[in-house]
Amino acid sequence: MDEDRFNMELRKFLKQVGVTSQREIERVAREGAGKGKSLRLRMSLTSPDAPGLQHVVEAEIPLD
Repeated sequence: MDEDRFNMELRKFLKQVGVTSQREIERVAREGAGKGKSLRLRMSLTSPDAPGLQHVVEAEIPLD
């Protein structure tokens, strides 16, 4: 495995995930998601090629 190429491709993937996720979160927050004082989020990372990969990150972001 070419470590440099792998790291570059991984960074591109993570940047795409971060940018597109931020846009979607901002969109639903503007639209009044849940009409509550916070927005609960869960991000799940899986891979069909790595069945043992199951990484979940959860957060609650205040909207007020």
